[in-house]
Amino acid sequence: MPSQFFGLNIAYTGLLASNAALNTTNNNIANVQTEGYSRQQVTQQAANAIRVFQTYGCAGAGVETLAIERIRNEFYDSRYWVNNSKVGEYGQKQYYMEQVESFFDDNGQNAGFKTVFDQLMVTGLQALMDNPDALSNKEQFIGYAGALAEYFNGAVGNLQKLQKDVNQEIKVKIDEINSLADEIATLNKQINTIELNGSMKANELRDRRTLLLDQLSEIVDVETKETKVLDVNNEDRETGGTRFIVRIAGGQTLVDGDRHNELECVARTTNEKVNQTDIDGLYDVQWKNGSSFHLDNASMGGALRGLVEMRDGNNSEYFTGTVKEIGMTEDGKHDTVTVEVGRHYLIDLNKCNLSDSGGVISLGNREYYYDSWTYNVSYDDKGKAVYSYTFTLSSTKQYEGLNDRRLTNDRVGKEATIGTGISYQGVPYYMMQINEWVRTFSQKFNDILRSGYSDDIPGIDLFTADMATEDKQYVFEDYSGESVEDYLKRVEELMAVKGLTEKEARLEAITDYRYDKETKEAYNKRVEKLQATNDKLNGAFSKDEAEKAAQLTVSVGKNVTGNDNYYLMTGKNVSISSTLENDPDRLANKREESDGVEQNDLLRDLKDLATNKGKMSFRGCSAGEFLQCVLADIALNTKRAETFYKSYQDIAYSIDTQRISISGVDEDEEAVNLVRYQNGYNLASKMIQTLTEIYDRLILQTGV
Repeated sequence: MPSQFFGLNIAYTGLLASNAALNTTNNNIANVQTEGYSRQQVTQQAANAIRVFQTYGCAGAGVETLAIERIRNEFYDSRYWVNNSKVGEYGQKQYYMEQVESFFDDNGQNAGFKTVFDQLMVTGLQALMDNPDALSNKEQFIGYAGALAEYFNGAVGNLQKLQKDVNQEIKVKIDEINSLADEIATLNKQINTIELNGSMKANELRDRRTLLLDQLSEIVDVETKETKVLDVNNEDRETGGTRFIVRIAGGQTLVDGDRHNELECVARTTNEKVNQTDIDGLYDVQWKNGSSFHLDNASMGGALRGLVEMRDGNNSEYFTGTVKEIGMTEDGKHDTVTVEVGRHYLIDLNKCNLSDSGGVISLGNREYYYDSWTYNVSYDDKGKAVYSYTFTLSSTKQYEGLNDRRLTNDRVGKEATIGTGISYQGVPYYMMQINEWVRTFSQKFNDILRSGYSDDIPGIDLFTADMATEDKQYVFEDYSGESVEDYLKRVEELMAVKGLTEKEARLEAITDYRYDKETKEAYNKRVEKLQATNDKLNGAFSKDEAEKAAQLTVSVGKNVTGNDNYYLMTGKNVSISSTLENDPDRLANKREESDGVEQNDLLRDLKDLATNKGKMSFRGCSAGEFLQCVLADIALNTKRAETFYKSYQDIAYSIDTQRISISGVDEDEEAVNLVRYQNGYNLASKMIQTLTEIYDRLILQTGV
């Protein structure tokens, strides 16, 4: 038979349970506006019944309050994190693509490409054609050409500033990831400290951790896994401890329990530059323990992915080829590697964006530093053009160099790459578009001018490029029509400057021939010219030597002098010839020297260059349609980013609404709960009052 005071204990458990429920409801109401707070509820169950050896069997023992738990559906959390990663990615792309769009805007108020191009090729050229000999018209025309060069200088300057801003924001995001990881690891430790006895739940700490993961998921993709900590001596015992793991960027561990890995940004040196147009000091990211992180990871998401694609996006136009030959420089300190290429943007040097100050080349998954490279065009037995690049690697540490190992023949046949292909059209892509147009247009424009005369003076280049290290300009000469005397003069210069033998100088002098896009006809023309020159020099070298020397060769990089070519011209350094600026009268206007000063047939060729695709083609369009081509890419990428950003924002709102419907605090619902639990508390109190009266009668009035 149960004790006479058993009922008081039952009422007491009801009072405690109702009090816990009231306090929990109070806490929910207090946090109704708290970001990330999950609604909590009291978990109760009937207490174990007591066997009383009566006909009715057992007597109920009241209620037990098991725990106060938060209401949370982890499925919606994981869905939210996946979608939030897309929100972060396209939010960054939209923001920066709108800036790129503004750089190329030509609305009549800003002097955009169409405005300055029409001033040169329509207004200025027409005035010059009307009066070719007028010095004022030539000065005006050269001024318009300078405005076009300045437009591209400014456009590239804006893009480089944007690349710098994106680069700095990448560092900010990496710092944020480290900060969030540190706090999550601390929370993991605190949660386990509270929950290890198995009876308590660290609800507020778990809410805080989930909120931090919400923030982290916008920066980078997030995966989480929580497993129970087992007692190795008794696996059935509930320890209450858990191991919480956070992985980012396609499965790389950021947090594991109370430990976390940190990322760090390492600025690239000049020797590690990837693209010719990249600013100095772009950040690579790695784990602080030295492990690779790989910003180009295709599995990475979030704002970090959007920033990386804006900073490094090259439309998958990166250097890639096959190693064909391993060699060595004459001094034995430098290895050389010849890589055969076939992609359209590598066989045309005007489209090439390789670093001109050295870089890092991967040969079969081994990385080597290189100092310079040479672009080569030769022909096989079937007359098919073969395009290749020969890289002169930096010396090894044995010679106070950068490389750890010498190059070995097992690299032959391996894939060679520089940088990586990122399919997005980011800042490097738009810089490459500018460079290609500037080089091609300048080359065609200069070729026309150089083929004509001003009075009896041969024409000279109008467009050139400023040197970065010296107060000089590049001279892009065409040797296709030079005399034997001029050729010999250059041979003497090479012998004096480089210390070459006469034979070496003669062979090298012919390779200085510059052609914008190699053809078999251009090659044959050089062979014929070299053979004719050779005959006049009494057979100084053989036919085989002549054919080899006629192959197109362009050298770029550290310790390379001379061999000026249009690859060295970019949107950043394109300029106007100082000779023509100082003496505009030297601007050519006629084809034949004997023609009168009013002849303008050469100028008609220049006018045709603007609209005739046969004279100049840029992505299948004419020279004047550059802006339409580039703006089409920009508008498409901007609109796509805007559309996806809005779409993923809407999805995020929908998922968050579903989360809130489960985890959020509903004021009306809590008001109802308040009444329910108050009534429960009052009834338990009434039960205690009733039992008090019973005990009073039992004890005081019966004398028990």
